[in-house]
Amino acid sequence: MEVNVCSLKDISDGEMKEVAVDEAKVLIVRIGNEVRAIGANCSHYGAPLVEGVLHNGRIICPWHHACFHAKTGAVLEPPALDSLPCYRVRTDGDDVFVDMSDFTTALAHPAATSDPDRDSAPAEADRVVAIVGAGAAGYIAAQTLRELGESGRIVLITREDRAPYDRPNLSKDYLSGHADPAWMPLRDEEWFDQHGVELERGRLVSRVSAADHVVEFDDGSTLAYSVALIATGGSPRVLKVPGAALDNVFLLRSFDDSEAIIAASGERGRAVVIGASFIAMEAASSLRERGLDVTVVAPDRVPFERIFGAEVGAMLQRLHEDNGVSFRLGAEVERIDGEIAAEAVVISDGSRLPADCVVVGIGVTPATDMLEGVTLDERGGVVVDDYLYAGDDIYAAGDIASFPSPHTGERIRIEHWRTALQLGRIAARNIAAGDGARVRFEDVPFFWTRQHGKTLQYVGHAREWDEVIHDGDVASGSFIAYYFHRGRLVAAAAMDRPDALTHIGERLRVNDLPTRDELRAIESEGR
Repeated sequence: MEVNVCSLKDISDGEMKEVAVDEAKVLIVRIGNEVRAIGANCSHYGAPLVEGVLHNGRIICPWHHACFHAKTGAVLEPPALDSLPCYRVRTDGDDVFVDMSDFTTALAHPAATSDPDRDSAPAEADRVVAIVGAGAAGYIAAQTLRELGESGRIVLITREDRAPYDRPNLSKDYLSGHADPAWMPLRDEEWFDQHGVELERGRLVSRVSAADHVVEFDDGSTLAYSVALIATGGSPRVLKVPGAALDNVFLLRSFDDSEAIIAASGERGRAVVIGASFIAMEAASSLRERGLDVTVVAPDRVPFERIFGAEVGAMLQRLHEDNGVSFRLGAEVERIDGEIAAEAVVISDGSRLPADCVVVGIGVTPATDMLEGVTLDERGGVVVDDYLYAGDDIYAAGDIASFPSPHTGERIRIEHWRTALQLGRIAARNIAAGDGARVRFEDVPFFWTRQHGKTLQYVGHAREWDEVIHDGDVASGSFIAYYFHRGRLVAAAAMDRPDALTHIGERLRVNDLPTRDELRAIESEGR
């Protein structure tokens, strides 16, 4: 069905336009004299791509920075897993016609191995790719390997009884009650069988030996591998005070953890959140949305001061307070009182905070204790090179990977979902390449947090900084903050400024960085 969707006069070079065709939405993209038509909504959470940014042939989603090829709709960057449909376009004079019945979808996920017509190399019966960990990095690596034609066995190992799922939602929409459980899996159960990915659920790995090329499980069974990707993520830090093992004291890392908190909070009215991490503060927001009285206890002077600076941290604290969350900052937890279940949290100034539900969010440590024969950094991360290679046919990706920053050269480890997806894709590409052309990790980190209905986005990475330049009004929640270290822009954080942050992310990616003077001028104009 061919439809006249617009006139060339209605769309300029470098512009995107969303049009409705019956019940479908199509994104019209003009690059020079060429007009393309692709799906209008991001394949991740459905964001309208017309509100995103078109730059150098890339369309960046305004919500979570998934990236698509402007001409083909192919997914270029996560968190999107699938490409967009690309429709046939015809022009007649100034009229633009789109044929909704004639479209292609660029390869963004592997062709089913069960398809008898699949054109691929014969399977290598003795080649085994073992992926230890089925979070973001592990899952996307399995998908990417099949996409690239990996013909050996792919064994995806998880200690959980579930298929890979959308972990960021555990402390956000799922915990607050706005995400249906059916939305959480990244793929349905059939996907793994169709694509020849052996999903080993409920398997606890006790040892991975680089020298022996073997994965050993807690039941004594083993798996010999040809190449391994370690993507075990982080283990939540445990609170070491009396009473920390009482019922209704929860960590929040897994699907089961989130469900247990929901079950407890559904019947109880007072929650104490220990810590001011992203998980802790998102949990505070979600539990408050459920109607609980929430108190946050943390030793910090201001939440997120180390990550965003005092001004942005204070704004986030006020946002929570405006929504009814109480804070006891500069305080340590002395003990948790109760017989069987938690009844109160006692803090360092002697205060006793009644609690029917206690959530502990004091950070994570790399889950790397089972590894033998790889180099770990001082915090337990796996030391890898630019290609995410740790040595002896082992790669590492996700929260555990300690990798050299392509932008600053420093060795960094980032504990965020999208970065884990980015790392997993690159590791898979290098596993598939073998002795061929490998690719360096050169992506720009990005993460987001959503608290009390407001989303803060962050691009780049600033372990430390010596100057922050603000554009906009931080107190009002509409701003972008630029972080400089030794004269170089290394990161930016923004709220209610998605376009500006996306452009900064692109400039970081291509190393076209604004100077301090440019940004100071912007700051001065805004005053």
